[in-house]
Amino acid sequence: DYAGGRSMLAVTEQGFLVVAAPREDATVRIFALDIDEDAEFELDSDLSPVMGDWRNYPMTVARRLARNFPDSDRGADIAFASTIPIAAGMSSSSALMIGIYQVLASINDLAKRERYQANIQSQEQLAEYLGTIENGQTFGTLAGDCGVGTFGGSEDHTAILCCQAGTLSQYRYCPTQFEQRFVLPDGYLFAIAASGVIADKTGSARDLYNRASALAAEVTAVWNRATGHQDAHMAAMIERCQGDPQPIQAVLEKAGDSHFAPEELLRRFRHFFQENEEFIPAAAAALSCNDLAAFSDVANRSQLEGVRLLGNQNDETIALTSMALDQGALAASAFGAGFGGSVWALAAADEIDALLDAWRHDYVARFPQHRAAACFFKSRPGPAAMAL
Repeated sequence: DYAGGRSMLAVTEQGFLVVAAPREDATVRIFALDIDEDAEFELDSDLSPVMGDWRNYPMTVARRLARNFPDSDRGADIAFASTIPIAAGMSSSSALMIGIYQVLASINDLAKRERYQANIQSQEQLAEYLGTIENGQTFGTLAGDCGVGTFGGSEDHTAILCCQAGTLSQYRYCPTQFEQRFVLPDGYLFAIAASGVIADKTGSARDLYNRASALAAEVTAVWNRATGHQDAHMAAMIERCQGDPQPIQAVLEKAGDSHFAPEELLRRFRHFFQENEEFIPAAAAALSCNDLAAFSDVANRSQLEGVRLLGNQNDETIALTSMALDQGALAASAFGAGFGGSVWALAAADEIDALLDAWRHDYVARFPQHRAAACFFKSRPGPAAMAL
């Protein structure tokens, strides 16, 4: 998403429930019910949250809103609980930030303000803005800051705000644009396995996560230095070359002015090209004619190439994908930022309970250290975030 590519999105039926009461002052008090912890801070443009702590996320939202909308002066008493496994590659951090944003934006009537309306006119643009709160970039005239310490895009935020129940939604990014939507065929559900390997993007996994995005940015920088172009990201480079990867690969093979080796740049580009130009269009074509065999073949190839080229998987997520296929799933793939995280599998609804039991049994037998933290469940594609 941060490289201008496209992805196919769905959200689970799990999520956050956030309840709030407005205050007359600028204090924000938050109660994390699942872990029995709390936070208290002001809506202040100079907040300095500590990375590696869940409070970083709501405090980053409050700081950015105070900077972008200086007359926001009403805080809230907020409580939240979640059924999403924490730091499991399931967008729990993005979901929490969106929930806190929605509370503070509603209480402070942000959508009625001229500055808001000049920058945000759709749910897709709101998702982009929320992505920049997380990664620290500027959005339109809404100035950025340091974010939460990781550089990602707005894929998670787009899914949470824009997906529809029962469907897979295809979007492209930079800027975020809806492309097409597919109904999940009747009789099929997703089985989800959270590996129990923690991938905290503001903690242990941050440097690895940022390295993947830095490689993508460096591919573009090397290309622009060599050609004199000013392409914004890899998708723009491919478009300039009319879908032909050879000119780009030729430049990367000779890259001598980068702190990354040419082989690393080539692998990062090849992975992006495969996903964006080959796998996602093929998956969309398969879904458009209800060809689940072809869709499954593409998804399984995508997983294998992600392991080979992107290198963001671990033994647990690699094993989970193969175990799901061994138990009869049509397709299985790791998802999230990687370096921990979760795996989805597509299976017949009348077989999914048995698959989940066998999947968990196989996984715990091989990785007993994750018995307590691993989580297995089924889900339809769920709805977008909503106010109740």
